[in-house]
Amino acid sequence: MTAVLRYLGLGAMTVFLAACSTPSGHSPAPIGTAPSAVPQQDIAQAPLRVPPLDQLPETPVRPLVSKFQAVQWGALPGWSNDQLDHVWKGFINNCKGLMRPVSGSLAMPARAAPRAWQPVCQAAQNSGLGVDSTDTAAIRQFLESHLQPWRLLDAQGKIAKNTVTGYYEPLLKASKRQHGPYQWPLYAVPDDLLTIDLGSLYPELAGKRIRGKVIEGNRVVPYDTRAEINSNPQRQPKVLVWAEDPVEAFFLQIQGSGRAVLDNGKAVRLAYGDHNGHPYSSIGKWLADQGELPLAQTSMQNIKKWAKDNPHRVHEMLNVNKAMVFFNEEQITDPLLGPKGAYGIPLIAERAVAIDPTFVPLGTPVYLATTYPATNTPLRKLVFAQDTGAAIKGAARTDFYWGTGEQAGAQAGRMKQTGEMWVLWPKGAGAPTAR
Repeated sequence: MTAVLRYLGLGAMTVFLAACSTPSGHSPAPIGTAPSAVPQQDIAQAPLRVPPLDQLPETPVRPLVSKFQAVQWGALPGWSNDQLDHVWKGFINNCKGLMRPVSGSLAMPARAAPRAWQPVCQAAQNSGLGVDSTDTAAIRQFLESHLQPWRLLDAQGKIAKNTVTGYYEPLLKASKRQHGPYQWPLYAVPDDLLTIDLGSLYPELAGKRIRGKVIEGNRVVPYDTRAEINSNPQRQPKVLVWAEDPVEAFFLQIQGSGRAVLDNGKAVRLAYGDHNGHPYSSIGKWLADQGELPLAQTSMQNIKKWAKDNPHRVHEMLNVNKAMVFFNEEQITDPLLGPKGAYGIPLIAERAVAIDPTFVPLGTPVYLATTYPATNTPLRKLVFAQDTGAAIKGAARTDFYWGTGEQAGAQAGRMKQTGEMWVLWPKGAGAPTAR
């Protein structure tokens, strides 16, 4: 995964704002690629193309830590009650990812085996169902006819139950020009930012990258800090938008992507492009250390209030964190689709999750059984494993994508439930495998 500053599920966001110090998080970069300032082709807008089986090369099987137990569809709690809204669009988009050949590189998160999925994706292409189909009966029949549920077990063969948190895509007010309240820049990837893949030289460092810049004498040094970027107009990258609220702009960097609603009424997506390579330092902890807020009260809402009450100290607070995220601007062609996850597929609200790919390979449909945030009300849905996160580790550990905006953020922020899952795998292909 790329080093996006999307550290934790929002269920732990208060703690994160207060104390997190290790960069990690969900990755929007397509599998098999490094972060780039060049926007990736929108896979969701391309038609599903299923290559012949012989055009999908066989790569060595990657062992999964998890174990699996085959069950009948009737064993999935609440399966018949899932209305399957937006599932077919998610399934078709997921097939587009599944039909990409895998590199076999161990530096990449484990993916579902394309060859196992080729017959199912071919059948989906030939099903006659449109991508936006709402024919619940036909969709359910297709899934039950072509997929086999496997209960997810941990490494010891016990039923896997684990924490389910939530995340979302922030929404902030912004402008294309600096004026009035729009004073807080969000930058494009700098032209002089170097990203060095250490794994290309040292296999034991696979997935590790450093960022820097070239100075006199062709020396590579660390890239500018947040304070250095903001204080030197000659060194500032291109500004994509000017945000209205500094804390919301900061929080968008933590999430790694978000939507900006412009003052002309249009909306654009700010997708993760890269970052300056500096480690994260908690502004919440700084406020607590300064005696400005109790540590337990360093929520985003309280930090926003403090910033409003102390406008002359906002830069001081933000510059405590030397890390800076840079973005790519993307057009929003389908409001239903969120940012791209680690699988390179746009996420759909309440139909996508982040998982630990050492237990569940990316690109796998799974049935999740948990509860709504802060309740005992069942939340049981077919979702797609399309994202990862550094805090998402272990069998059945899940981060549930709630969608865009304030309401989604409220749900994500309250979610810290317990859940279990069933992996849905092509019939006749044996137990789930990874490549």
